[in-house]
Amino acid sequence: MILSVSNISKSFNEVPVLKNVSFHIEDNEKAAIVGINGAGKTTLLRIIMGELSADEGLVTFAKDKTVGYLSQYEAVSGENTIYQELLSVKQDILDMEQQMHTIELQMKTASGELLEKLMNNYATLTHAYETANGYAYKSELTGVLKGLGFAEDEFNKSVSTLSGGQKTRVALGKLLLLKPNLIILDEPTNHLDLQSIAWLETYLLNYKGAVIIVSHDRYFLDKIAGKVIELDNTNATVFMGNYSAYAAGKEMLRAAAYHAYLKQQQEIKHQEAVIEKLKSFNREKSIKRAESREKMLQKIEVLEKPTEVRADMHLTLEPKFQSGNDVLQVEGLAKAFGPLSLFADLSFELKKGEHVAIIGDNGTGKTTILKIINELLPPDRGTIRLGTNVAIGYYDQEHHVLHPEKTLFQEISDDYPTLNNTEIRNTLAAFLFTGEDVFKTIKTLSGGERGRLSLAKLMLSEANFLILDEPTNHLDIMSKEILEDALCAYTGTVLYVSHDRYFINRTAHRILDLNRRTLINYLGNYDYYLEKKEEQLAKIDSAQSPSHTPASGISPVSTSSAGQADSTAKQDWKAKKEQQAAQRKRENELKKCEERIEALETRKEEIDALMVSPEVCTDVARLQELNHEKEGNESELETLYERWEELSLEEQENIDI
Repeated sequence: MILSVSNISKSFNEVPVLKNVSFHIEDNEKAAIVGINGAGKTTLLRIIMGELSADEGLVTFAKDKTVGYLSQYEAVSGENTIYQELLSVKQDILDMEQQMHTIELQMKTASGELLEKLMNNYATLTHAYETANGYAYKSELTGVLKGLGFAEDEFNKSVSTLSGGQKTRVALGKLLLLKPNLIILDEPTNHLDLQSIAWLETYLLNYKGAVIIVSHDRYFLDKIAGKVIELDNTNATVFMGNYSAYAAGKEMLRAAAYHAYLKQQQEIKHQEAVIEKLKSFNREKSIKRAESREKMLQKIEVLEKPTEVRADMHLTLEPKFQSGNDVLQVEGLAKAFGPLSLFADLSFELKKGEHVAIIGDNGTGKTTILKIINELLPPDRGTIRLGTNVAIGYYDQEHHVLHPEKTLFQEISDDYPTLNNTEIRNTLAAFLFTGEDVFKTIKTLSGGERGRLSLAKLMLSEANFLILDEPTNHLDIMSKEILEDALCAYTGTVLYVSHDRYFINRTAHRILDLNRRTLINYLGNYDYYLEKKEEQLAKIDSAQSPSHTPASGISPVSTSSAGQADSTAKQDWKAKKEQQAAQRKRENELKKCEERIEALETRKEEIDALMVSPEVCTDVARLQELNHEKEGNESELETLYERWEELSLEEQENIDI
C-alpha cells in the first residue's frame, strides 16, 4: 500500500465538505476520484498533499515513496525554453554527464593508481548513468513533449510566451519525467487535444507506479481507472472497476434501494389495510390481532425514499416545428488566416435528425466551421445553404451569445419577452439558479454556471438544428449526462464540436474528422471511429491519383469504393443503433413507470386525506367516487409494480451482457 486515507473530515464555515472519508491506494494501482462540482475532490487532493489541514483524520504515505502532484491550474514560469524547462528535471543526469566528461579528460593524462581510481569511478558513474536511463533521456524528453502536443519547432519557444494551457502541459510533462511512485493529477486533460489525451492514456496505463486522477473525462477514466472513489454528499464510496463499471454499479445500488423502498411501502400499506380491517370487525380477538400487527409495524425501520438520479437539473430539447429533410449543405468551403490555411474545398451535408460530431486536433479549424455556418465569420470561398424551415440554436463555448453586463433574469427576459416572471424563474430554477441567483450579473458567473445558462437559452429556443461548440466544457459529469440524455431524445438535427469522447460515443450518429485539411466521414460513434481510423487514413495515403479523390470534397470515404468498404459498417451500425434505441426505449419506459408510481402514491395519500375531511366524509356520493378512484389506482399500482420489476430485470440483464 502506498497511500492510506483514514476518516478525513473537513468543513468550511461550519459547512461539512468531507465526512469520514476513507480509502487506500496500492502500489501501481490506477484510481479515479469522481463527484459533482463542489463535492470536495480538489479539497481532498490538497489535504492528501498537505496543502490543507483536515479537521479530523489521517493521511499516511508508505515509507521512502515519492509523490508528484499537478493541480488543476498549475503552470510553469520563467525565461527557459520549453525544452530547457523539461530538461531541468534531468539535472542529475546532466551532472553525471559533466562528471563523466571531466573524468575522461583526466584519464588522458593520468597513470598508475590515479588512473585505476579514475577508471573505477568512471565505471561506477557509467553504471549509475545507465540505470538512470541516461543514454535515452533526450528521446524520452522529446517523446513526452510530442505526446503532449508540442511540435519540434516549438521546443525552443520561451515559456513566458506560452498560453496558460500550454504552460500547464509543460508542468505535466515535467511531472511525468520525474516518475514519482505516486502521481496525483487534477483535471489533466483540460488543455489536451484528442491525440494528446490518447497518448497520456497509454502513458499512464503503462506507468510503473500508482496514479490518482480527478477528471470529468469519462472516456479517459474508462481507459485508466481500476478503482473509482465517489464523493457524494460529503461521503466516499469505493467502487472497483473503471468508470462504466462504477456507473452501472451506482445505478444498480439506486435501483435496488428504490425497489426495496417500494416493496417496504407496499408491505406497510398492506399491513395498515389489514389492521384497519381487523379493527372494523370490532371484536376482541380481532382488535388484539390488530394491536399485535401495529406493534410489529412500529418496529420496522422505515427506509427513506431514494432521490431520483439527476433530479435537480431539468433539460428538455424539443423543436417547435420540423425542418425539411435537407438541413444543411456545405460546398467548397475554404478558410485561411494570413498564410495559415485551415482547410480548403470542404463539402458535406446534414439530413434531418442526424447527430454529427466534428473532431480533430487543436487549431485545425473545427470551431471556425461552426462560426462560418452561423455567419459569425465569412468564408474565403464556398457556399452554405440551409434547408426549408431550419431554425438554428447555437451554443458557443466562449458564451459570446451571453451579455456580460446583464443579470440572468434580464438575459432570459430580453431574449424571450413573451415569458412572464414566474416562467423565467422556473426556467432558471430548472438549471439550478434560484432565489437571488437570478439577479447576478453574467460576468460574475463561473464557466460551469455560464454553460448552464447557455443550455437554458438553448432549451427555450425550441430550434430544430442545434450547433454546439464544446458543449460539455466546464460541466460536471452529472450535467454532462443530463445534456446527453436530452440530445439522445432530441428529434431535430445536431452538429457539434467536442473533445469529450464519452459524450461523442453516446450522442453521435456520424463523425467528421477534420484531418489533413479535409473531412473524413465515419458512419458511427467514437468507438467506431477508432476502429476504422487507420484504415481510412491508409486509403487517403494510397489514393494519390485524381480518380481516387472524392468529387464532393468530404473525404475519400464518400467515393463509391469507400461506400463498398462501409457497407458492412453500415449494417453493423444499424444493428448498434437498433440496440441503442431499444435501450433508450426501455430506460424511458422505466422512468415513466417510476414517475407514474410516484404520482399514484401521492394521489392515494390525497384521497385518504379527503375521505376523512369533514366536508367529504358526510357526502356519500363523493365518498363512493373517491373510493372507486382509490381502488382503480391500487389496481394500476399493482400492475406498475410488476412492470417496474420486469423492466429493472431487463435493464440488469442488459448491463450484465
